[in-house]
Amino acid sequence: MGRAFELRKGRKMKRWSAMAKTFTRIGKDIVMAIKEGGPNPDSNSRLRAVMQNAKAANMPKDNVERAIKKATDKDTADYKEVLFEGYAPHGIAVVLETATDNNNRTVANVRSAFNKCDGNLGTSNSVIFMFDHVCTFTIKKEDITIDLEELELELIDFEVEEVFDDEDGVIIYAPFEQFGAIQSFFEESNVEILSSGFERIPTTTTKLNEEQQADVEKLLEKLEEDDDVQNVYHSMES
Repeated sequence: MGRAFELRKGRKMKRWSAMAKTFTRIGKDIVMAIKEGGPNPDSNSRLRAVMQNAKAANMPKDNVERAIKKATDKDTADYKEVLFEGYAPHGIAVVLETATDNNNRTVANVRSAFNKCDGNLGTSNSVIFMFDHVCTFTIKKEDITIDLEELELELIDFEVEEVFDDEDGVIIYAPFEQFGAIQSFFEESNVEILSSGFERIPTTTTKLNEEQQADVEKLLEKLEEDDDVQNVYHSMES
């Protein structure tokens, strides 16, 4: 198995600590998708993807409807997607994806977390080059009538990097730029997309001892607790 498989295995060992955090994250995704492309999922591919993720996360219908109503309210502030980069203790590279309606607050909170946990908040492009930006899809196993090797060959034109079986479904990883094309391919093939999204996979990872890992985890947990933080990626070996 490749890097994407190992990353997924590691991330599954540590889900979001609270379901409320997941719903908050998806709620922001809904707002941003609607602000960008409108409230009709048929014509808004980003919104279709977020709605699939909401279903996969068992997000209550009421929560989804509130997020949609919030997004269509003219008084709702736009969320801005901002990347932060830096180093955790022991030279571990960290990339944060945030969605914020108050950048000054987010910057202050992120900087404080790095400082308190002996990390260093870096400048733009200081570590992002150490991560590959990829798109990922989880599709329904029952909709696949061929084996995984044949599926991988069928997807070769989309530069798919990894295809593997998982308890959640069949997982596909491909370059970031191929998201729309792959989404359209599965929809036109009547293959149900259970969830989809983007990840940043470190090109190399660093193995730490237990004490060092605890130092890094302290920072990662503090960052993940921040409501403005959508995703945290790092180069520590799982």
